[in-house]
Amino acid sequence: MDKLLIFFAFISILACSPAKVTSDFDGSANFAGYKTYAFTKEAEELPVSELNRNRVLQAISSELTKEGFTKSDKPDVWIDLKVLAKEKESTYATTSGPYGAGYGYRWGGGFSTTTINVDRYVEGTLFVDMIDVSKKQLVWQGRAVGVLNPNASAEKRETNINTVVEQIFTKYPPVK
Repeated sequence: MDKLLIFFAFISILACSPAKVTSDFDGSANFAGYKTYAFTKEAEELPVSELNRNRVLQAISSELTKEGFTKSDKPDVWIDLKVLAKEKESTYATTSGPYGAGYGYRWGGGFSTTTINVDRYVEGTLFVDMIDVSKKQLVWQGRAVGVLNPNASAEKRETNINTVVEQIFTKYPPVK
């Protein structure tokens, strides 16, 4: 998938309302023991614009701070990020009419018109992975899925990034 499509997928998640948010976790992980974090190299090089990448990293740092984490060179967990884009299509029919006159079945039902509409869009997913450093194992993942809004302003993107990341972290810490 080319970088442009990934960029638009990222914007799709972060410039929409509302995003669908889900999470999953390792039930054996000791989440109370995680106090420090660092971003993986891949997260710091997320293939989106530098401005949006910085917005996301800042939003995640803010949410982790609210959860009692501190950034560290020797973290308990790594935070990794991924974006996934899928081109999608939605088709629907609209019928209008009837045209012509008539009363009852003897006079005819008139004519109607059916219009087929096809909407093409990009659906994107932002994954936030928490990896236990000592086990080198994924212990928690939050996901947000949304639809592209390529016309969002910079201010709207920042607001939406903060909102979506906050929504993702409502699923942390996980509840058994």
